[in-house]
Amino acid sequence: MGSDFIRFEHRMAISVSLTNLALELPAANDDPGAGAVVVFWGAVRAMEEGRELTGIEYEAHQAMAEHQMRLVAEGAAAKFGVRDILLHHRTGFVPVSEPSVVVRVSSGHRGAAFDASQWIMNELKRVVPIWKRPVFKEAALPANA
Repeated sequence: MGSDFIRFEHRMAISVSLTNLALELPAANDDPGAGAVVVFWGAVRAMEEGRELTGIEYEAHQAMAEHQMRLVAEGAAAKFGVRDILLHHRTGFVPVSEPSVVVRVSSGHRGAAFDASQWIMNELKRVVPIWKRPVFKEAALPANA
């Protein structure tokens, strides 16, 4: 009366990227041990401070920002015991409705994946040197418009 067990070996994967290219939805996760995959897609909204935007200009110190992003991802992995983390942020001008950040967290259970995703976004805003400058619609109009 033996039991057959299938053991899935899994090595934690972290993907961190700071790019001026448009972000894409991450590929499907093929980890059979991940019971939950949470994807957060942070898009530029149309209004800020009650004013209409055309987009947001993001700047960063590339090496320092990517280093801090990796530390945030590693911290989330240790704190929440998740299986994989993808953290990509865009720089340069990002128009309204386009994503400036994407986070994907896979975990054995949904609670850890949701908690880690929220924690990652909070830490990203708190410690990663990425600066944003809103570009307002009225500022983009010519003076005689």
